[in-house]
Amino acid sequence: MQIFYAPGIEGSSYRLDNKESRHIIRVLRMKKGDHVRIIDGRGNLYEGLISNPDSESCVIGITGTIRNFERRPYNLHLAVSPLKNPERFEWMVEKCVEIGVDEITPLICRNSEKKSIKRERLQNIIISAMKQSLKAALTKLNEPREFKMLINEAYDGCKLIAHCNRDISRKGISGAYRKGDNVTILIGPEGDFTHDEIYAAASAGFESIHLGESRLRSETAGISACHSVYLLNQ
Repeated sequence: MQIFYAPGIEGSSYRLDNKESRHIIRVLRMKKGDHVRIIDGRGNLYEGLISNPDSESCVIGITGTIRNFERRPYNLHLAVSPLKNPERFEWMVEKCVEIGVDEITPLICRNSEKKSIKRERLQNIIISAMKQSLKAALTKLNEPREFKMLINEAYDGCKLIAHCNRDISRKGISGAYRKGDNVTILIGPEGDFTHDEIYAAASAGFESIHLGESRLRSETAGISACHSVYLLNQ
């Protein structure tokens, strides 16, 4: 099933942007009257028919709407340190969107080797992954945040920090998270969180967790945390 992205859709018709128009007409060779499905990034899926098959500005006539399409009963916010290799961070973002994540924040920690992201590229990856995995809600990509600032912000629901320090008491994620709860999970950089960061997070109400016995790369830990929350909500 082909899905097209149409942000800000309103009314009985929508004019796709140049990128989506070229794909639908030149690549897929769709014609007037062909059935399409479009999403608005706000959780709604629309049924429609091509009314003007223009490869630069294709117009879709809306024939039906499904509100809150496959909406999850929880909100997942993943705060992850950017990685030295940006492609690995991009891969993690893509897979987390496919599984289901509502919000991603690049988390700047003491051991973070990279403190910036390619925002436009990541945004395109998020949109592509949203369409590929048949989701209608666009994952929010936040600006990078300093660790000390982020942990002291207000969050609705469970607050967890995943780390590899065996000297600090940790629970498995299933012992710290309850089905249906909103959750914010912190994932550190390649060198993990420092002792001071872990204790600061604990003081701010974050509970320490592990993601199994294996020592995971940061990008694997992000995907593992995301998938664990997904499975615990089934």
